[in-house]
Amino acid sequence: MSMSFERYMLDMVQPMRDELTRLGITELRTAEEVEAQLPNAKGTALVVVNSVCGCAAGQCRPGVADALAHETTPDQLFTVFAGQDKEATAQAREYFAPYPPSSPSIALMKDGELVHFIERHQIENRSAQEIAAELTAAFDRYCN
Repeated sequence: MSMSFERYMLDMVQPMRDELTRLGITELRTAEEVEAQLPNAKGTALVVVNSVCGCAAGQCRPGVADALAHETTPDQLFTVFAGQDKEATAQAREYFAPYPPSSPSIALMKDGELVHFIERHQIENRSAQEIAAELTAAFDRYCN
C-alpha cells in the first residue's frame, strides 16, 4: 500500500492544527484568506504561526490555550501553519515586520498593525505558563 508524501503530511499535522482550531482559532490556509482577514481585522487579532516542532507542541500551543482562558482576549483569532500552508504563512509574515520569519511565533495585532510579537527564541526556552503570562499581559494592555 502506497501513500503520497502530501497525504501523509496532511494526516500527521492534522492533530497539530486541531489543537488550535478547537480553541476557536480560524485557520488561514491561503494567501488570499490572509489578505481577506488581517488587513481588515477591526480591534485586536491574535495570529499564531503554528509549526510541527517540539516547542510548538510543548510550549506555544499550550501557552496560547492557557492565555485564551483569560477573561480578556483578542476580538479575532487566526493561525497559519509554517511549512504546510507556505503561501498563507509568507503572506501573514508580511504583517510582522520588522521581525524575521519565525515559527512558531505569536503576533498580536490591533486594527491591522502589529503591537506585540513573540518569536521562536522567546518560545523554545520558556514554559507554556510563561508564554501564557506574556500573552495575557499583552491582552490586558491592547484588548480593552
